[in-house]
Amino acid sequence: MINKDQVKHIAKLTRLKLTEEKVNKYQKDLTKILHYVGQLQEIDTKNIPPCSGGTDLKNVFREDESGTRIWEESQKLVDQAPSKQKDLIKTKGVFIES
Repeated sequence: MINKDQVKHIAKLTRLKLTEEKVNKYQKDLTKILHYVGQLQEIDTKNIPPCSGGTDLKNVFREDESGTRIWEESQKLVDQAPSKQKDLIKTKGVFIES
């Protein structure tokens, strides 16, 4: 079990100002956490393969594309804009000085 002095020492290291009520609360909470970690350490994991995530899901990436087709598609969007300047869509200013 963690004692109050240890909680106060941890609070000092982390620059937290704790009331006596919080010291008591964290003493109980940290003791529970350490007890749980102790239980986890007792589990035999010798025959368990390591894993890097909780699921077998994999990211799906597409190859970057460049070239005429991409430019033509973006040009169609620019052409539909109500206001444009050269090959860019013209919008209202976001930051307005007062």
